[in-house]
Amino acid sequence: MAKPQQTFACGSCGAVYSRWQGKCDDCGGWNTVSQHTAAVSGAPKGLSQKKGTAVSLVSLNEPIVEAPRTLSGISELDRALGGGFVPGSAVLVGGDPGIGKSTLLLQAMAALALKGEDCIYISGEEATAQIQMRANRLGLQGAPLKLGCETSLRNILTTLGESNAPKAVVIDSIQTLYADHVESAPGTVSQVRVCAHELISFAKRRGIVVILVGHVTKDGQIAGPRVLEHMVDTVLYFEGDRGHQFRILRAVKNRFGGTDEIGVFEMTGLGLQEVTNPSELFLADHNVREPGSCVFAGIEGSRPVLVEIQALVARSSAANPRRAVVGWDTGRLAMVLAVLDARAGLGLSGCDVYLNVAGGLKISEPAADMAVAAALMSSLSQSALPEETVVFGEISLSGDIRSVSQTDGRLKEAAKLGFSRAIMPKGKKQSRKEMQQQTVTRIGDLVTNFFPDN
Repeated sequence: MAKPQQTFACGSCGAVYSRWQGKCDDCGGWNTVSQHTAAVSGAPKGLSQKKGTAVSLVSLNEPIVEAPRTLSGISELDRALGGGFVPGSAVLVGGDPGIGKSTLLLQAMAALALKGEDCIYISGEEATAQIQMRANRLGLQGAPLKLGCETSLRNILTTLGESNAPKAVVIDSIQTLYADHVESAPGTVSQVRVCAHELISFAKRRGIVVILVGHVTKDGQIAGPRVLEHMVDTVLYFEGDRGHQFRILRAVKNRFGGTDEIGVFEMTGLGLQEVTNPSELFLADHNVREPGSCVFAGIEGSRPVLVEIQALVARSSAANPRRAVVGWDTGRLAMVLAVLDARAGLGLSGCDVYLNVAGGLKISEPAADMAVAAALMSSLSQSALPEETVVFGEISLSGDIRSVSQTDGRLKEAAKLGFSRAIMPKGKKQSRKEMQQQTVTRIGDLVTNFFPDN
């Protein structure tokens, strides 16, 4: 038997070292390197002489075989997955504790079971009685879903291989599993990597869907080695603030569909309910008459979403004015403030700035630059934007307003919700008679809306 060797590995990126060190050289994380045991096995002799199996090759012009999909019965989950579950695929779901990961997957597996599919839910954190109690609260007690409580990888694979292959299996969570041939504690780099590899290989061989639940670290990343995200086919992140009832399921990786696709849910007493029109939900408490408020017409994946951006600008005597941002990139805000100071002379460098994306949604696309700038100028001038107005556009460092993609989809969503005016970059005029389109080319054109004397 191979002699085990003591090595050290980073819990964030999986980098391996021969001795302990405080900082990981690969990812730069502090106090992430810990000791674990890995078996050393030399390469078998005569491997170069032993003939392997030839790989079947295909040409580009051969007919494409579309991967069959299984609808989960929850349309927002199917949207995030790119159209449903693909047999033989591995899905990783991450999110903060209590955000609703287990609730959503229990609802999805119960919906599949009610459609006649064989599904198994295995938990390493809760007893089967706890899962049954949650199912009773959600009204799912009549679903023929099979439950299990186990943390041994060997026992789980034996259970799955005894009978006919199920349609889908949920493992909640991957950090609680352990392989008995690996000499380290559950949740370590080697255990997570080995357990995930065995489950994914089993899924590929038997053509089943394996859904792994992953814990997240303080900065919101899935705990364990980042190689885990490379091993699976789809990575879904559950986002949301506990102070809001909204939950956003975002696809950050998908080999069978588009990335950045989102599904929107509302947390209720009966579990997670689908939100078919998230724009109405995010704008439910929107007050158009208040200064510092602006409606941004954004795109999340393939879905247009309207969301309110709130800003508060207050004069400060401190040497370092405060910058507080919720739902947007702090560096992007600093860039917009610098452009407004250098190109428009608004003097925001001496002000405290607070920015919030209402509803708990996180925005990452550059098209929100002009909406943020409009909200800042509205708060600074204490003049509200005209009613029923949406804003979108990217701001360059030179002060130019650049065009953005999917303009027609943004305007269509805005018109559907009753907005009649759009402040947008200059470009190809959209043929929408119900929308009054004000185009701007420089940041100064936007400033004149709030400071006519400039």
